[in-house]
Amino acid sequence: MRENTLETWLVLMTVMIILGSGIVMFAKMVQEKLKKGERRSKLRLPPGRRGWPLIGDSINWYNAVASSHPPQFVEEMVKRYGKIFSCSLFGKWAVVSADPTFNRFVMQNEGKLFRSSYPKSFRDLVGKNGVITVQGEQQRKLHGIASNMMRLEKLKFHFLNDIQKVMLQTLSNFENNQVILLQDVCRKVAINLMVNQLLGVSSESQINEMAHLFSDFVDGCLSIPINTPGFTYHTAMKAREKIINRINKTIEVHRKNDAPTVGSGVLGRLLEEESLPDDAVADFIINLLFAGNETTTKTMLFAVYFLTQCPQAMKQLLDEQDSLRSNSGEEFLTWQDYKAMPFTQCVIDETLRLGGIAIWLMREAKEDIQYQDFVIPKGCFVVPFLSAVHLDENVYNGALNFNPWRWMEPENEEKRNWRTSPFYAPFGGGARFCPGAELARLQIALFLHYFVTTYRWTQMKEDRMSFFPSARLVNGFEICLTRRQDHEETS
Repeated sequence: MRENTLETWLVLMTVMIILGSGIVMFAKMVQEKLKKGERRSKLRLPPGRRGWPLIGDSINWYNAVASSHPPQFVEEMVKRYGKIFSCSLFGKWAVVSADPTFNRFVMQNEGKLFRSSYPKSFRDLVGKNGVITVQGEQQRKLHGIASNMMRLEKLKFHFLNDIQKVMLQTLSNFENNQVILLQDVCRKVAINLMVNQLLGVSSESQINEMAHLFSDFVDGCLSIPINTPGFTYHTAMKAREKIINRINKTIEVHRKNDAPTVGSGVLGRLLEEESLPDDAVADFIINLLFAGNETTTKTMLFAVYFLTQCPQAMKQLLDEQDSLRSNSGEEFLTWQDYKAMPFTQCVIDETLRLGGIAIWLMREAKEDIQYQDFVIPKGCFVVPFLSAVHLDENVYNGALNFNPWRWMEPENEEKRNWRTSPFYAPFGGGARFCPGAELARLQIALFLHYFVTTYRWTQMKEDRMSFFPSARLVNGFEICLTRRQDHEETS
């Protein structure tokens, strides 16, 4: 009997201890919640909402960015709460901005008040030594190296003729009435350009392999990070491994042969001029391959897509490109020819405004930051939504329409400066401004020259833009090509 009483007493004591511990833990949790709530109320976060438990507004966000109009969710929230608002995204409290002044404030304070913040899948794929994700002094060093490699004078002497050789090689062999997916062709052109310019490689088989690997790589950048066969992330990581192997082999060949700088691409110049460890070199190159491939591929594709829907713009662009050919006795276009493409540049600017791949930026507050009447707490996710500004009717009249002539209007001259304008930032800004912006524009202009002066085309299937997991046309933009000469003879 005494044993039973003792056992019962021990059980009761154990239960009381557990309950007591639970009550203490619960009380602490409540206290912490109250403290956080009190801190947040003192910090005066931008107005907003929590959304659904755990998932917040992530589903609404995804539905918008996967559509042809990415700012849809942001625009709805702006109507309710103003141009800077707060919400819950991906399990984290976020401040989202459609305010051009605040967006520029965030970009200009990169590394000081804010730091880049990307999903794990993206960080893993672009690499810890990549200029896109690395922080602090190392970021400034790598950004400086990339900017130096792509200065204007280097575009003239290292890139101009090589780009045109690639364009002719890739675009000259289509047959009459051949049906193509232009998205695939643009991807091949872009990867051909990047592999040629960065690695000094021009082999057709290697280019095809790299195009396939990069397609898998890009698809995994915003995927769920599950490294198991059958998942997008796993396929992307395998593609990264193979790309890194190709880069490392190129490094070995360069060093073994003591290859000269000329003809060995940016990688050769990088090895000659900079002192970086091999793993940093590989990540540096894969970052440039990724950034250059995505920007160039999608802007070339979207430009032809928009021109197809706007015959007047197509005619004016073609007239401009034809005039360059008639005035030039050179085999290739010259730098002077490139600078004599004002309307083509308007087409590029308008394509980047409507369909730029830098829809939003991902940053994190490094400390409590006061801005106007509110404070962004340390660790808060900050999202400058650039596309919401680019498509704002209060900023651009007829913002959803493709109108390249808008860039000829005097009132848009200041907005158009994509290096400094808060209203037009297709290449980002601040310390992370895209170092390859000028190179991308050169590539896109030369692609448009060779494509529109060589071919006529008919769109075979309706299409639309989508921006998740990356910018694309959902049906690949299926067109039937006819050589221009043959088309004009039968017209």
